[in-house]
Amino acid sequence: MAAYFYVLPDLPDVSTLKNVQLQTPLRIYSSDGKLISQFGEKRRIPLKLDEVPKPLLQAFIATEDARFYEHGGIDPVGVLRAALVMLTTGEKKQGASTITMQVARNFFLTRDKTIIRKVKEIFISYHIEELLTKDEILELYVNRIYLGQRAYGVGAAAQVYFGKDVKDLTLSEMSMIAGLPKAPSTLNPITSPSRALARRNLVLMRMNEVGYISQAEYQAALQEPLIAKYHGAEIDLYAPYISEMARDYMVQKYGEEEAYTNGYNVYTTISSDIQLKAQQALRNNVYAYDERHGYRGPAAVLWTNEKLDLIEIKNELAKVASVQELNPAAVISITGQQANVITANGETKVLTWDGLKWARKFITDKRQDSVPKSAADILKVGERIWIRDNGQYLQLSQVPEVASATVSLDPQNGAIRSLVGGYSFSQSQYNRVTQAKRQLGSNIKPFIYAAALEKGFTLATLINNAPINQPDISQGTAWRPKNSPDIYGGPTRLRVGLAQSINVMSVRAMRHVGLDATIAELIKFGFDPNDLPRNESIALGSSSVTPLQVATAFNVFANGGFLIEPFYIDRVEDAYANVIEKANPTLACKPSQNVNQALVSNNPMTFGETSTLPSEPITQCFGQTGRYAPQIISEQTAFLITEALKSVIWGGGDWSHGTGWQGTAWRAAKLIKRHDIAGKTGTTNESRDTWFSGFSPIITSTFWVGFDDHGRQLGRTAWNANGEPDQITGAEAGAKTAGPGWNEFMNSVLKGTPEIISAPPEGIVSVRIDLATGKLTRKTDYTSAFEYFISGTEPKEYTSETQDENSLFIDAPADDLFQ
Repeated sequence: MAAYFYVLPDLPDVSTLKNVQLQTPLRIYSSDGKLISQFGEKRRIPLKLDEVPKPLLQAFIATEDARFYEHGGIDPVGVLRAALVMLTTGEKKQGASTITMQVARNFFLTRDKTIIRKVKEIFISYHIEELLTKDEILELYVNRIYLGQRAYGVGAAAQVYFGKDVKDLTLSEMSMIAGLPKAPSTLNPITSPSRALARRNLVLMRMNEVGYISQAEYQAALQEPLIAKYHGAEIDLYAPYISEMARDYMVQKYGEEEAYTNGYNVYTTISSDIQLKAQQALRNNVYAYDERHGYRGPAAVLWTNEKLDLIEIKNELAKVASVQELNPAAVISITGQQANVITANGETKVLTWDGLKWARKFITDKRQDSVPKSAADILKVGERIWIRDNGQYLQLSQVPEVASATVSLDPQNGAIRSLVGGYSFSQSQYNRVTQAKRQLGSNIKPFIYAAALEKGFTLATLINNAPINQPDISQGTAWRPKNSPDIYGGPTRLRVGLAQSINVMSVRAMRHVGLDATIAELIKFGFDPNDLPRNESIALGSSSVTPLQVATAFNVFANGGFLIEPFYIDRVEDAYANVIEKANPTLACKPSQNVNQALVSNNPMTFGETSTLPSEPITQCFGQTGRYAPQIISEQTAFLITEALKSVIWGGGDWSHGTGWQGTAWRAAKLIKRHDIAGKTGTTNESRDTWFSGFSPIITSTFWVGFDDHGRQLGRTAWNANGEPDQITGAEAGAKTAGPGWNEFMNSVLKGTPEIISAPPEGIVSVRIDLATGKLTRKTDYTSAFEYFISGTEPKEYTSETQDENSLFIDAPADDLFQ
């Protein structure tokens, strides 16, 4: 009794066990419930007692505390037995701690072996028995007990050692887990399999002795081999950049301790299917660029003269981790146009000429050596190389040096459907989607022309495609923009100027709007005013922006003029599945606008950043509740720019009469073959940054490719990925460098979905114009076509063969267009 009063001031409040919250990790999920990542030192899967198989409970009781249901927290029989064994043998071979005492120690005490700690443990155990039922104590025990490998509780142990739910464990596996509390490190089946096996057999023997299992069950379980290996968190979708964004959000909001231990489940807006397609498209595109520029040589040389034996080769390869689809291999022989290699698992594979012929020697980013003729021109025996399966054959590869990023958004609410911040998170955690500010290049032009449309221009307005003779000297030096290529075609319709990305026309359109008004327009689209230069180079994309800002801005055209906020967290749930945060997105509709049933019924995606709910949320806009997004341009302007951006892909004119013309993104039309897509290429000076951004009615996406080193150019190549002469252009540019990634992504995402042809909104009229002058015409041949106009801006005059050049322009001062 004196001992009790001595330790009484230091005894904890045992009643807290009634509402104990077990430490569980932070889990990040996709919108469709796929586990993306798990954060936290302790792995735990809390279970109710009735969710734990009875044989597993019996295994713990038989081994740790056979009289658990008979004693009051301290087992006198067990204490005496342990003391007797120690007196007779001189060794502590049998423990006297009950399950209740272990719960007391795990929740309230350290594992220090002192008399005072033991006294406290005894009295706390009595208090626990007074407060809780035996089943409640046992439930705390099986969820709290440390079982090695950062696994706390039986639910986590089943996953860590066997990759199973606890209900699927065999008797042998349950016995192994039940044997771990005595010494989780030294009895671990992963680090000490022989000791773990002996301990398992002891647990089975105890279960048999107390009558929990029959002799037949005992013998059968003894014969079962103990096969255990480490199983990490059961990740269903590897999307590290978005999971890191979600992790950082939770830590910033709740602090590390709470975020990592309270069992929060974060459901992102990421679609697992779309994310996988984005990741693959980005990687394929990066591989293609990398191979166009030549082979930089082996990753290492393992031997030159004296060949390593198989074991030595495997050991050397085992030191190297795979990078995405790239796996290390050693070249062991070369014959003609093929090579034999050994992989890290000792398997011999053949690299055929199809997988080798691309490997012209890299000289610089602008120069590659000649096409190789044999495998010996490329490889040497003893080299460690990278190989990958490209889906058709094994291919020599290399870790790309070029960087890339992509993000896609839902046009109606801004939900981020996919986000890939780089080629490999293991190589670089730098999230280029949100952190990399790169020059936008010609991706800026749709926004320049949108401002021009709102200042009186139309898609038929003729702008002079001629050298600019009046330079911008605001920066102290004469700036004379040129076309790329340096070709000029005279007066050209605005639609064609955007579709063919004609530089001087964009500058003249910007001059018509005015520099200050242009900057104001770009700010409306969400661009940071601090990133917008106050000079005319802004018309050609000298602004530095992130891919997420670009996708957000292009979304305005996709949704009819609304600037919606991108978000990536749909909801946050606590450990008991209670929703504690819910997204409150901005939505692309007006207060009086009804739900667009055509778009909703054809949208195959599910809707899904977390914000404070407004006092009066709006209702039923595209089937959701949220906030109205600001409409920054008219629906009519958004429609006209979208139509022009379709021409970027599909071109126009009449090819049969020699008047057909291509947009810069004609490759997209060849692959995707649908008319509800629109997009824009982008290339900066000296090809340091390349872009492709575009959309369909159900998804908006942008791709960026460049080097993290801002000074390094993407260069040029005289050869394509098949080792054949490039007949189009050797220079890297948006259409060639970023475009194929966008094309592959959109093609795979839209495949199988119905084409959605948007009807012109109210206030849009269509009239037949003469393609040469942009004026009305009565002709119906290849020299004419229907064009869209905002009502009231359509041309009023018919074309005439006698009209002079200056009369061809609509509502634009001559010096603004011709200078």
